[in-house]
Amino acid sequence: MDRMPSAKRPDRSARSPRSAGTAGTAGTAGATKAAGPFTSLDFQLVLLRRMADHNPDLVDDARRKLGVSAADMREANRRWQAMLHSPRGRAAASRYRSVLGTPESVTERRIGDLTCEAWQWPLPLWPDLRFEVLVTQKGAVWNEWLVRAPGAPAPELRTSADLNPWCCTVDEVARAFAPARPLEGTAPTRWGLSFTAADAEGVRRECAAEFTWGLLQRVTVTGQPR
Repeated sequence: MDRMPSAKRPDRSARSPRSAGTAGTAGTAGATKAAGPFTSLDFQLVLLRRMADHNPDLVDDARRKLGVSAADMREANRRWQAMLHSPRGRAAASRYRSVLGTPESVTERRIGDLTCEAWQWPLPLWPDLRFEVLVTQKGAVWNEWLVRAPGAPAPELRTSADLNPWCCTVDEVARAFAPARPLEGTAPTRWGLSFTAADAEGVRRECAAEFTWGLLQRVTVTGQPR
C-alpha cells in the first residue's frame, strides 16, 4: 500500500465548511469535566481533535458551537487516550457502548470472508452521518469511522472541485472516482485514496484524498494532466 503523498492542492473557487452534516446543527453541550463520565460530547471532541491537524478553522467553529473550549477538547482527548492504553481498560466494543450507549442500529454485514455486525450511532455534530463500528463474531472491532446515515442524501461528486473538507466519506469518494487505490494513512484513524478526477476545467489529474475517522479532510493533486 502506498503512502500519502505531499503535493499541491487543487484550486477551488470556494471551500465550504458545509459538510455531510454541518456543525451548525450541533446539539447543546456543556464544558467537559475531567471527573465526570466520558460522554458522547467528549467523544465528538476526540474526533475533532484529530481533524484539527488538517482543518483547524472548521474544528474551532464546530467546537464553539458545541459550547466547549480548546482546553476541553484537549482534556477529552487525553482521557480517551488514557482509556485506550489502560491495562484495565474495556475491550473496544464495550468501550463504545459505554460511551455512546446502545447503538441506533445493528446490522449483519459480510466483507469478503469476514462476517461482522455494523453498529451505528448518531452524533449531534454530524446529523447526516453515523459513527459506525464493525464488530467481528469474536467481539473484536475491525473498523471504526463515520459513514452516511441511512436515507440521508449523499453529495454529488463529479470533479475534484466538489471535494471540500467534511463533505463526504471514504466510501463515497471511492464510488464516485472508481477505481480508487487505498493509501496508507499516517495514523490508525486516517485513511487515504488515490484516484483520477477531472478538475473544474475538465482536465483529468491524479489526486490523493486524506480522511480522518472516515471523513474527507483534504485533496491534493499528485500528477500531471491525463
